[in-house]
Amino acid sequence: MKKTIAMIAAAAAVIAFGAARAAPLPEANPDDAGFSKQGLARLDSFFAREIAAKRVPGAVVAVARDGKLVHYKAYGLLDPDKGTPMPVDAIFALASMTKPMAAVAGLTLMEKGQLPLQARLSDYYPGFADMKVGVQQADGSLKLEPQASPIFIHDLYRHTSGLMYGGRPDSSSPVARQYPDGVAPAIEGDTQAFVDRITKLPLAHQPSTEFEYGFSIDVLGAVVEKVSEQRLGDYLAANVWLPLGMKDATFHPTDAQRPRLARPFANDPLTGKPQAIKLLDTPTRFDCGGACSFATVGDYIRFGQMLLNGGELDGQRILGPKTVHHMTTNHLGPEIKNNVAVIEPHRAGFGFGLAVAVRTGEGVSSVPGNPGEFTWNGAFGTQFFCDPRERLVVVVGTAAPGELRKYYREQVQDIVYGAMVK
Repeated sequence: MKKTIAMIAAAAAVIAFGAARAAPLPEANPDDAGFSKQGLARLDSFFAREIAAKRVPGAVVAVARDGKLVHYKAYGLLDPDKGTPMPVDAIFALASMTKPMAAVAGLTLMEKGQLPLQARLSDYYPGFADMKVGVQQADGSLKLEPQASPIFIHDLYRHTSGLMYGGRPDSSSPVARQYPDGVAPAIEGDTQAFVDRITKLPLAHQPSTEFEYGFSIDVLGAVVEKVSEQRLGDYLAANVWLPLGMKDATFHPTDAQRPRLARPFANDPLTGKPQAIKLLDTPTRFDCGGACSFATVGDYIRFGQMLLNGGELDGQRILGPKTVHHMTTNHLGPEIKNNVAVIEPHRAGFGFGLAVAVRTGEGVSSVPGNPGEFTWNGAFGTQFFCDPRERLVVVVGTAAPGELRKYYREQVQDIVYGAMVK
C-alpha cells in the first residue's frame, strides 16, 4: 500500500514538473510565500491515499499567495476507464462554479448602467411577474399565493428569488417535486424554453425573504443575454475569459478539448450506484449560467486571482474594486433567512454575497479561514476559495459528483491552512 502511494505521489510530481512551463500565474518557492513545503506535500499524500483507495480518479490543485503559485499539481487519472493520466490542463465540468462567472458578467453590465440590482426581473422577462408562491398546507396540498413583492435582479444574485432546484422525486417538498434538476433545462431547450418552463412553476417562498439555492443565476444569465444581445458564453468570452487568458473556459467543449475532459468513476465509491456527469457527453442547448460551463483549474485560478486583486489581472480590468467588494460582502440581512449551511454543512458562519458564499466571522465553520473569505463549489467536484486577509486563492478540480466531493472540500482547506506558517 505504502509503495503504491509513493508511486502515485511520484507520478504527480512528474506531471507537475512537466507543466511548469504553462503555469497560469508566476511561481514562487513556498518558503518565500509563508508556506511549509512539507505542509503542502500533505496534499500529495492525501490524494495519493484517496486515489489508491479508488475513492476519486484524480485531481488538480492550485494554490496561490500574493499572486504567485506555490502549488500546482495533477494527481491520478483523467479517465479511469481508459487509464489516462491527469494533466494539469485537464478540463472540468464546473457545475455551480459557473455561477460566480455569470455574476461577474452581470456586474459588468451593472457598471455600464445597463443592469441595476434594483431592476425588476419582469422588466426583462414579464412572465416572472405572474409566478405564485407555493405554500404547503397541513394536508400536504399546495396553496398558491401572489408575490408580496416583485423579484429583483438583486434576488437572483443572492438566491432570494424563491426559485429552487428540483430533480428529486423523493423530496418531501411539493414545490421541489415540480422543479427539474440543475442541468436538465439546458439539455432540453433553449433560453426562452427555460424561461417559459420556470415561470410556470411556483416559487418556494416570497421573494427577498429566504436564501433558497436554485435556478436564480441561470435566470440572471438569461437576463445578461437579453441586455447584451449575446449568448452568455459569447459575452463572457469577450468580457471575462479572453481578457483574463482563460483559454479553455467554455460552455461547449470543442472536439480538440474533449480528450482533456475529466471523467468520474462509473459507480459512486460510497454507494456503488451508477454516477455520471451528463454534460460531458450531452451538448447543452443554452448557456446556463448556473451550472453548465467548463474550464481548467489554471483558468479558474486566474479568475479567482482577478477577484482577489479587486477586479484586475495582468493589466486587464474586468470590474472596479468597489464592485468586487460589493460582490464579496454578505447580502443576507437579518430580514432574510440564511440557509447557506443547509446545502453546504461546513458553510456555517457564512452569509452570501453576489453568487459567492462569504465568511462573516471567526469560528462556527468546520473549516479554517478568515472573515471576508469568499468561495463556492460545484456539484461535480470542483471548489474555489479566496481569503483576502491571507492573499490566498485555492482551486481544486476533481470529477467526483457524489457526496465525497464535500469531504474533499473540507480536507483540502484544512491542509492548505495547516501548511501556512506565516
